[in-house]
Amino acid sequence: MSKLQKSIVIVVVVLLIDQVLKIWIKTHMTLGEEFNVIGSWFRIHFVENNGMAFGFEFGGGYGKIFLSLFRIAAVFIIGWYILKLVKRNLPMGFIACVAMIFAGAIGNIIDSAFYGLIFNDSVGKVSTLFSSEGGYSTFLHGRVVDMFYFPLVSGVFPSWVPVWGGSDFEFFRPVFNVADSSISIGIFSIILFYRKLFNKLGEKEKIDSSKENKSDNEDIVKSEVESTEN
Repeated sequence: MSKLQKSIVIVVVVLLIDQVLKIWIKTHMTLGEEFNVIGSWFRIHFVENNGMAFGFEFGGGYGKIFLSLFRIAAVFIIGWYILKLVKRNLPMGFIACVAMIFAGAIGNIIDSAFYGLIFNDSVGKVSTLFSSEGGYSTFLHGRVVDMFYFPLVSGVFPSWVPVWGGSDFEFFRPVFNVADSSISIGIFSIILFYRKLFNKLGEKEKIDSSKENKSDNEDIVKSEVESTEN
């Protein structure tokens, strides 16, 4: 199996797990519903968000469109980058990390682009796929489904703590999904194991770009000289 084929397998597997789990959550749970998986510190907690990874929000309706378009553009760039890495025959581990980032980005784009069209709302009821009443929103205005919740530590800040004294705290508060996890694992793996390789690639890109610019300038000068001589 070639490196490109392995990359495709990684993307397909991540997308399948991500979308199957999200569709199950949408069609079996109401918004805000949860159940414990391991004790009380690992829960499946159904939430939806309009913005970025791990439940963070971004700029209302126009921000939503901008974020969706940005994600789509990023997916095309990352896909092109994977093809470039394969062509250079770089280590499969590094390519796999980029493929995981690619898959995660696509997973959340699917939610944003299509879930508003194919699902009705989940507020106070279990959502239906392709409901006769139609979807809850329009193209690119769908909400991303999140479900993994790890409230590992919770308590109250001591009264002497500035600003937050006496208020509740919880770690880890964000709720996320398989796509978010795939992106995070890919990024952190590159930082931990392939940072030097990534830096070398960046330096090589700069050198290649500099050579191309130099070559273009030389061609322009040569053309101007020939024009003057004629």
